Amino acid sequence: MPCCEGALSPAVQAALADLRGLHPPPETGSLRLDVLAAIALGLILAALVLAAQAAMRRRRMSVRRAALAELAASRGLDPPGRLVAQARLLARLARTLGIEGEDRAAAFDRLFATDFFTAGPGRALTRDLYARAAPDLDAIDAGLSHLLARIRA
Repeated sequence: MPCCEGALSPAVQAALADLRGLHPPPETGSLRLDVLAAIALGLILAALVLAAQAAMRRRRMSVRRAALAELAASRGLDPPGRLVAQARLLARLARTLGIEGEDRAAAFDRLFATDFFTAGPGRALTRDLYARAAPDLDAIDAGLSHLLARIRA
């Protein structure tokens, strides 16, 4: 600095001489490939998550739709055949939903948040399937229709 050379000590002048000039920031118009790659990866991951959710939703809908269609088809059968068809529907539904074990009635009740299978008319499909008393098939149909419509596999 020509105006201040005499006022500064030699040590300060040496320190000032070692300073480098300011570097301007990189041009804003240039593309940063690392940022673009991160954005592209994020978009690809988001698309994969959305596709997986859509596939799971379709599967849930197909399980629900198939169960309701099979229940509707069982309504045309005679009472003993109707009861057996509904019990088979529950057995297939248990396999599909991953319900295992001896006490499927309690597992279905937990799944659907109800007591339809342990204390209600659905007991005829799980615990009292071979009982002598004829169950109320209309109550079973109504209960199953309501519960099957709420399936979330």
